Amino acid sequence: MSNKTTIKQRTIAKEVILKGVGLHTGEDVTMKFVPAPENHGYKFKRVDLEGAPVVEADANYVVNTQRGTNLEKNGVKIQTSEHVLAALVGMGIDNVLIELDAPEPPIMDGSSKYFVEALEIVGAVEQKAPRDEYVVQEVITYKDEETGSEITVIPADEYQVTTMVDFGTKVLGTQNATLEHLSDFKEEISNARTFSFLHELEMLLENGLIKGGDLNNAIVYVDKEISASTMKKLEKAFGKEKLSVKPNGILDNLTLHQPNEAARHKLLDVIGDLALIGTPIRGKVIANKPGHFVNTQFAKKLSKKIKVEKRNSVPKFDLSQPPLMDIHQIMAMLPHRPPFLLLDRVLELSDSHVVGMKNVTMNEPFFVGHFPGAPVMPGVLQVEAMAQTGGILVLSTVPDPENYLTLFMKIDNVKFKRQVVPGDTLIFKCDLISPIRRGICHMQAYAYANDKLVSEAEMMAQIVKRTE
Repeated sequence: MSNKTTIKQRTIAKEVILKGVGLHTGEDVTMKFVPAPENHGYKFKRVDLEGAPVVEADANYVVNTQRGTNLEKNGVKIQTSEHVLAALVGMGIDNVLIELDAPEPPIMDGSSKYFVEALEIVGAVEQKAPRDEYVVQEVITYKDEETGSEITVIPADEYQVTTMVDFGTKVLGTQNATLEHLSDFKEEISNARTFSFLHELEMLLENGLIKGGDLNNAIVYVDKEISASTMKKLEKAFGKEKLSVKPNGILDNLTLHQPNEAARHKLLDVIGDLALIGTPIRGKVIANKPGHFVNTQFAKKLSKKIKVEKRNSVPKFDLSQPPLMDIHQIMAMLPHRPPFLLLDRVLELSDSHVVGMKNVTMNEPFFVGHFPGAPVMPGVLQVEAMAQTGGILVLSTVPDPENYLTLFMKIDNVKFKRQVVPGDTLIFKCDLISPIRRGICHMQAYAYANDKLVSEAEMMAQIVKRTE
């Protein structure tokens, strides 16, 4: 999960507003990019709804991929999110709040070009926290058996994307597009516009969809004979006096930017959809016949894998360094004493986390009865050791820790993964779940041994004044 070189997170320098219409809703919409704090990621805010609810750009909120990638959280919808997200990823922006006064961002010209320009106008600012990239170590694949669409990611030194599209039509055959460096997104990919086939367009017009679609924001590939009546319908729908089909099989409202503009737009969609993973990727994505469904299914799979790996990843600590606190300093702070003091060293301590260590030896008194001939450290004592480590965190907030006791209030979601035996070195890491208030400390705690997670628990403890 770590970076070879530390890249810092970035947000935008100030707010910027764009106005337009939603492609499918036809509604006027004002969209505002707003700077956001570290580790915020991308979030949409519906300022037109009561309470201005927020929908995170998260693959788990994808509800529909028929016409674009649509998100929904608690009944609040965001439609066609992909072009905006692609622009943010393409410009190397990590944290932004996207305010909307309608369900759908403006379609603009059907590409990411105008979003990129707006982001460029305000510029980016570097933040203090490092960017948490997911470094791909193995081949990861998702295949949709029904369509043959497949997305794979393989190890690479940077984020790269290749798309291969095959629509099985004469007018638009097989096309490929590749982005070798994200820094080339603006020049090579951002202006690739969305496209549609004539047969889809007829259906959408009949069903009252693409209300905001005029022919300036979609390339229309004519994949079948076009009747005079259909042509009249199209001319009326798009407010054009005369339309005809160009020799290359597209309607003559616009000219292709590149011969493979369709494949480039599919690449743009892949980048936007994979933004829903929530973590930047360092690896090469190869998308064969991509579409919003396969893209978002792959995003869900990768998002889940990253969460599991993060949960099970073992932090590295240099045990050869002098500790932050030795046993004497620990005993000056904690009320516990042998044989019930289960912490030998404190390695790290901040306002929000603490790391402690215990060397488990055969001399531990509990091994006498747990179990004769098969010594195993009791799980409850692992939890107690984590709690004592957390006690250091909460007692460090008072000037006279020797006058306090730490008492358990609650223990949740306790899991024991592996046995702890004599000879193991236990590392405990406790992170605050919420700020310490009135001496109450709510923590997520992990215990590691031999580079593996051995136990975990969510704990709540309180410090109380000694009454003696």
